[in-house]
Amino acid sequence: MKEPIHTLLVIDDHPLFRKGVADLIAMDTTLRLIGEAASGEEGFAKARELHPDLILLDLNMKGMDGIDTLKAIKEADLDARVIMLTVSDHEDNVVAALRAGADGYLLKDMEPEHILERLRQAAGGRLVISDNLTELLARALCEEPHPRDEDSAGLTDRERQILDLVAQGLSNKHIARQLDITEGTVKVHVKHLLKKLNLRSRVEAAVWAVTGRGR
Repeated sequence: MKEPIHTLLVIDDHPLFRKGVADLIAMDTTLRLIGEAASGEEGFAKARELHPDLILLDLNMKGMDGIDTLKAIKEADLDARVIMLTVSDHEDNVVAALRAGADGYLLKDMEPEHILERLRQAAGGRLVISDNLTELLARALCEEPHPRDEDSAGLTDRERQILDLVAQGLSNKHIARQLDITEGTVKVHVKHLLKKLNLRSRVEAAVWAVTGRGR
């Protein structure tokens, strides 16, 4: 059976980097670049027009920066997975992007084949984050109070089940499919478990779960 083709939009204010991304995407038959933008404003407009499966978004851009663009895309409820692709590994930037709803955070200095691999994973509904940033995010979580485990957080059996799937990096759509419930129901459960765990994003929940349930 032929693999599905996933469409991409790249938003980055560096033309040479956009050209490099285009060349990289062209190497994979399951990915297709359908648009590019040089600013956040242009990128948001193209995201609404083209409805890509994946959006690669730079962090530092003049005018509407990556975080503002990310928030606009998420507030518009576009059915696209947004992956930050940036040079910044600063803790504040990583945490801000993930808390704003980014579905992944990758660094531009990754090997091209590793970027392609992560993009394929993202297209498949998984959260993606550069390996060396996981420890950084876990450290940031330790600076805030969180329940020690699911029992002290008061998670229901369904919320525990969904937390385990979030920890595997699955998107709401894929969790809904696996549990045979609606995506809206998954969103409600995720919202509740984040509140109980004193977390602000599903990526933080995944890291909390993977790094010993906060212990």
